[in-house]
Amino acid sequence: MTATPLVKLAGVSHRFRQGDADVPALSDVSITIAAGEFVIVMGPSGSGKSTLVHVIAGLLTPTAGQVEVCGHSLATMSEADRARLRRRQVGVVFQAFNLLPALTVAENVALPLLLDGRSDVDTDARVDETLRAVGLEGRRHHLADQLSGGEGQRVAIARALAVRPSLILADEPTGNLDRATGATILSLLEHAQRSFGSTIVLVTHDERGATYGSRILHLADGRVTADRSEAA
Repeated sequence: MTATPLVKLAGVSHRFRQGDADVPALSDVSITIAAGEFVIVMGPSGSGKSTLVHVIAGLLTPTAGQVEVCGHSLATMSEADRARLRRRQVGVVFQAFNLLPALTVAENVALPLLLDGRSDVDTDARVDETLRAVGLEGRRHHLADQLSGGEGQRVAIARALAVRPSLILADEPTGNLDRATGATILSLLEHAQRSFGSTIVLVTHDERGATYGSRILHLADGRVTADRSEAA
């Protein structure tokens, strides 16, 4: 019996409005992603990579097609339900980190747990464990705007990992980082897959990222032009 995929897109298209024109960002994309996969999404600028991630995360509603994530049809969920799904099962990591600068490292990591109603005791324990996993236990009380770029991205990953998500969506997480720091971030995502069992979807233009994945999707002009598995 075939297992239900963690992510399923069927005939998904998305168009943006620019002035009087409709600009296609995704065109009839159909893919499935199984639990435990590390999927790399590559393609030139404007190929639809970020749009794909935002559609899977439920941050964008596709113009056409169906999206299922963690057994839920996003089209049948309210905005509040999609936000709850992200808090509990889907971690999203952005290139710009999206940390709250007035909060400490620990407070940023704790935020999705507290928003989901976790107790302070459980939240503190999970934050401590997660910060150790990303090597930032010594920066717990620093404000987010006191961090280096690499540290900020590690905090963003810790925030995503804190809920122990089934799925992590990472949109160009190494795009603003130097080569060595970028390699550290990729290794952290690989560690998350192996240690926490998370499925990873990583958008990158960096060929180094391809070496971490078990599968590579290539996009061009909003379409999947190649889908291949790599040796683990």
